[in-house]
Amino acid sequence: MRAIRQESFGGPEVLKLVEIERPEPLGTEVLVRVHAAGVNPVDWKTRAGRGFLRNPPFTVGWDVSGVVEAVGFGVTRFAPGDAVYGMPWFPRQAAAYAEYVVAPSRQLARKPADLSHLQAAGLPLAGLTAWQALVDTAGVEPGARVLVHAAAGGVGHLAVQVAKARGAYVIGTAGAPKHDFVRGLGADEVVDYTRTDFAVVTGDIDVVLDLVGPDTALRSLEVLKPGGLLIPVAGGLRPQMAARAAERRIRVAPLLVEPDGSGLEALGALAASGRLRVEVEATHPLAGAAEAHALGEGGHTRGKIVLTV
Repeated sequence: MRAIRQESFGGPEVLKLVEIERPEPLGTEVLVRVHAAGVNPVDWKTRAGRGFLRNPPFTVGWDVSGVVEAVGFGVTRFAPGDAVYGMPWFPRQAAAYAEYVVAPSRQLARKPADLSHLQAAGLPLAGLTAWQALVDTAGVEPGARVLVHAAAGGVGHLAVQVAKARGAYVIGTAGAPKHDFVRGLGADEVVDYTRTDFAVVTGDIDVVLDLVGPDTALRSLEVLKPGGLLIPVAGGLRPQMAARAAERRIRVAPLLVEPDGSGLEALGALAASGRLRVEVEATHPLAGAAEAHALGEGGHTRGKIVLTV
């Protein structure tokens, strides 16, 4: 099969299209013929040596959507021909930038019929991050005030919709050209972070989902009410942040997304009901993985980038 491999850490140019042996499923696993593979920031961070995979050669990528080609012994949830999607193995290697991927059956879900393979490939890692943060961790309920930083990005645009589906009042930060997009997702307010200090114009927040980095997370403590929750996805928990949060009686819950078939089914149900849409800004062929990474690393993508396989 064809796959993208890298022999060393480096820039996008280290991603090469090669021919390798097709994997075979073991018991409880399925072999998926990949139709599309999502591109995420963790992919280019891993490619550059700042991720979870430490010893090249390897293949990056975790988000996949495709069709079951074969099943291993004991698999009862899927059969050959079923359309599925998921984020298997994370943070171990899934090798999603390839024509075939092997995955544990319970780390996948049936692809919603109303989602194309391109849309479904853009949903798992970003969607599960939003779901596990806002639903599993924060338990967002109707009336909660939720602030989403980088609300137009891959995780952010899905987080806005998940929070709205839970009945929250949602404030998002984004550059002015993306305000209409974020409002169209259901955000009640949008703050232009390039011109306005969100810490001045927002407050009394119950949950902050930070997708920018430690500086933004630290400043977000000032807008959270006592007993509120900060979820710093980008950068984790720093000592200064922990100390300031303790002073203000604010909870901090760093999060790393996990494979989750049940979460995928919940996201799929939201999509099927029309309350969740996946924005795919750009697509590239598998051989164009380097160009996809270069685009993503520019930091101004609206929604998702997806490889067509």
